Amino acid sequence: MASFIFGERMWPRVIAWFAPASLCLAASGLIAQTASQASAVVEVTATRFPEDPAKVPGLITVITGQELQDRGATDLRSALALCAGITIAPGGDSGPASSIPEMWGLREFDAFLLVVDGVPWGGAFNPALSTLDLENVERIEVQRGAAPVMYGATSFVGVIHVIHRAAADTVNSARLWAGNHGSGGASATLRLPTWSGVESTLTMDAGKTGFADPRTEIRRGTMAWRNRTDLEGGSLRFDLSGAWVDANPGSPIPQLGSGLNPNVPIDTNQNPAGAFVNDRRLNLALGYDHNAGSAVWTSTLSLSQATQGVFRGFLVDGTTTSPDAHGWRETVETTDLYFDSHLAWSGPGEWKVVLGADHLRGQGIGRGGDFDYDIALDGSNPPVIATLPPAAAIRIDDQRDFSGLYAFAEWEPVDRFLIEGGARFNHTVESRRAFTLDFASDTLSGGSDEKTFNKLSGSLGFTWSFWKEGKDRLAFFGDYRNTFKPSAIDFGLDSQAPILEPEAAQSYELGLKGTFLDGRINTEIAAFRMDFTNLVVTNNGVLGNAGKERFQGVEASLAYRLSGDLNLRAAYSHHDSRFTDSIQDAGNPSVPTQLAGHRMEMTPYQLAGFGVIYAPRTGFIGTLEANYTGGFYLDKENTALQSGYTTFAASAGWRGDGWELRVTGQNLTDKRVPVAASERGDGQYYLLPARQVNASVRFRF
Repeated sequence: MASFIFGERMWPRVIAWFAPASLCLAASGLIAQTASQASAVVEVTATRFPEDPAKVPGLITVITGQELQDRGATDLRSALALCAGITIAPGGDSGPASSIPEMWGLREFDAFLLVVDGVPWGGAFNPALSTLDLENVERIEVQRGAAPVMYGATSFVGVIHVIHRAAADTVNSARLWAGNHGSGGASATLRLPTWSGVESTLTMDAGKTGFADPRTEIRRGTMAWRNRTDLEGGSLRFDLSGAWVDANPGSPIPQLGSGLNPNVPIDTNQNPAGAFVNDRRLNLALGYDHNAGSAVWTSTLSLSQATQGVFRGFLVDGTTTSPDAHGWRETVETTDLYFDSHLAWSGPGEWKVVLGADHLRGQGIGRGGDFDYDIALDGSNPPVIATLPPAAAIRIDDQRDFSGLYAFAEWEPVDRFLIEGGARFNHTVESRRAFTLDFASDTLSGGSDEKTFNKLSGSLGFTWSFWKEGKDRLAFFGDYRNTFKPSAIDFGLDSQAPILEPEAAQSYELGLKGTFLDGRINTEIAAFRMDFTNLVVTNNGVLGNAGKERFQGVEASLAYRLSGDLNLRAAYSHHDSRFTDSIQDAGNPSVPTQLAGHRMEMTPYQLAGFGVIYAPRTGFIGTLEANYTGGFYLDKENTALQSGYTTFAASAGWRGDGWELRVTGQNLTDKRVPVAASERGDGQYYLLPARQVNASVRFRF
């Protein structure tokens, strides 16, 4: 069974990491120390009802809002920097305000699901990371692996769920900050006076982030008005939020040979003058919870409207060939409607059951055109907008409907042993039209397509707490998940009318979870394998299915509360992501290459993180974090190996009664390494942003 799950090459590595970690867990359980009572932490992502993460089969990390404040984390990259197996590349083709997470060794923009207060953020298309707001957060829940029952055809490698504080838990606060490269901003969270029995909060945030790259910055603002009231024996929630992001993008650097092109200097920008990636998003969400007999009935309705305007370009190949760059202008409008209604039975007995139905509809419209232009490799002569006539007009229309009926049950037949499982019937319908009018030849090309899929997905898992003493325990868990996802669409100007085959995956996971020293130490270790088919990849700017892949690895984490004020966090992961049967136009479009056995590009073998957080209620506060990224290949052919590197972040400050002053630095050693591949600029890579330092002051009142 072990060799079946992990393969011959993986199993020795699993033993090498699993056995020592298990011994460490057992040894730490023998140490007797006194600890203060830790506050209870629950998750709702995996099961839809509040649950101790230690009982869930699978790795669940809960990061509290207090920890985010203690660490000075204000964006998703810094918030998840110490989570095992997760790395987030800032920026990408969607602009410097966005990011590209990697989970389970798969670095794809749409492979994970982003959820905000129970609503898929980005809907049926791509996660709306550029408009994510981390002000007034209660906690962030991170679930590794697919969510085939609760969220259906929307996630493969994990769910990141951001949950904001309710009005009753909100503390009035304001924050001012300023940093290098002309950065600065302000935010405020206010608990509003109760009106007609309605509790309300208002959160506002605005600021500018500058970068070392010329003509690159982010200007953004967010607003969220969250409300709750009692209604007919239940609780009604209604939230209105909006975000605007105006970003001037930087440029990726082309590959040349086994590394990056030395003829394209770092900290240069090859976009046309006035390039932008601007996002607008408006979201209305309603939720109602009430008792229905012995169950709790929860319903959620959300409507989102988003607009993205793009004007940017890329070098063709980093040579002096004229014209040497290609760009486009485009406007993409998307509308998402989400509805979920489920019943959850959770009582003193050994059974917990969830029955529900949901529907997610997404409509997207893209309009734009492309053009060629010339620019020096150092970006010194960017052309202005008026001199760039389009060479073609492109129109893309896509509509997606994801519907599901799901059932989930948790059974604890005896003390310390839990088994859970669920199934979901998925009905997905997608229709697409894509047309291109070439101005030079006055020809119209394109077409339309429609596909319907009816598929089952599901999961099965167990947790066995084979040792338990007071708050402490050691548990063994395992799970199996089977899911699928309709292929991605990015509304790029190379989008084609034919709809690709859906992606599908089966995954297995085994692991240990331990709590020791009266709850002061929490640790997890798990080994996983995921077999993937029809992964969507980019070949010469065009999306296509990539055959079969295998993702396997080991992930481990440790959280140690040395005292009430001093905490340690450590994480390690070993990921082996490989093509198992995939023929692609890698490097030479005229000679398709069989990539079986090759490692996937931009996915390191090893990730590690270590952090020290000292955060008393008053007095000096400080953090130090180090993250190691192992070696990885730039290309699918595995000819351009990049060395591993370590980045450091730190903060220091002082807390008083009702105020806090802090200085924070990211990428302190100023590493400028490739962190994300462009899907629009073929064979081009975005670099880690240069060192960023800011000072902030926060008031609580």
